[in-house]
Amino acid sequence: MMKNLLVSGYRAHELNIFSQKHEGIPYIKKAIAGRLIPLIDEGLEWVITPGQYGVDLWACEAVIALKQQYPHLKCSIMMAYQNMEEKWKEDKKEYFQQICDAVDYVGVVSRQPYQGIWQLKARDELLFRKTDGLLLVYDEDAGEGSPRFMKELALKKQQAEGYQYISINSEDIQSIADEERLFLDL
Repeated sequence: MMKNLLVSGYRAHELNIFSQKHEGIPYIKKAIAGRLIPLIDEGLEWVITPGQYGVDLWACEAVIALKQQYPHLKCSIMMAYQNMEEKWKEDKKEYFQQICDAVDYVGVVSRQPYQGIWQLKARDELLFRKTDGLLLVYDEDAGEGSPRFMKELALKKQQAEGYQYISINSEDIQSIADEERLFLDL
């Protein structure tokens, strides 16, 4: 049974998303929620993300919305280093702060500002140690991106310990969008 799930995926810029008003974001959130609901019904308690701008924060939004229906569900952001968002634009910082205020727990692995890749590796090690599976929004066919490393870690851990790996690819998201358009056309 999965109690703690790591959710991650592309950064917004890797999907060419440069605004919170992008029409693709609601479909990404729906795809994530659609994968989470059966896991919640089976006992999922925590969704944990690294808190990067993109899929991580949209996953937090999806969980926050699901809490209406599943009040026991909890959400956490576990950042690699202190002040991760300090170089972000003002609107992104405000959005990030709203999400941080709405989740159940916000933590930092390294209490210093960014110093090196080791902080990201330490965060990922902690996240994989504390979770039973990974839900990753990633599509290798669409080109490699930052989620590739998480997928590799998850598959290694799956082989060694039965860690669960669940993916959402662009076809999954597109089918949700197509379904909705079909419904609107009726």
